[in-house]
This record gives sequence, structure tokens and C-alpha cells, in this order.
Amino acid sequence: MKKVLTLVMVASMFSLVACGPTPEEQAAAAAEDQKIADDLIKVEETVQEEQVAEVEEEATTEEATEEATEEATETPAE
Repeated sequence: MKKVLTLVMVASMFSLVACGPTPEEQAAAAAEDQKIADDLIKVEETVQEEQVAEVEEEATTEEATEEATEEATETPAE
């Protein structure tokens, strides 16, 4: 009897797994996937903006350094 009961339980588990997720579960999973994708896009955009800001800051620092160097090396023409 134990073997028959075990076989019935195993068969019922396989039949439940074979059904797959419900449409509500599929929709919830799709919504969660979309949220994760949106979050990743936001993070990527933030990183790119920070990189652009760093490059611009370096450029302005280099320009200021060059101007200071030019002013320091200039001698009065008088």
C-alpha cells in the first residue's frame, strides 16, 4: 500500500509542476522583471552622468591650470 500511495503522490506532484505558473504569477514575474530592468537603466544613466561630470571637472581644472601657468610665465613688456 505504501508503494501505491508513494506513486500517487509522485504522480500528483509531477502533474502540478507540469501545469506551470498561473497567468497572475506570469504577470507578476513580468512586472518584476520590468522593474529590475528600469532600475538597471537608471543606475547606468547615473553612472554615465557621473563620468561626464568627472570629465568636465577635469577639463575645467586643466584649463584653470593652463591659464595660471600662462599668467605666471608672462613677463611685463615694460
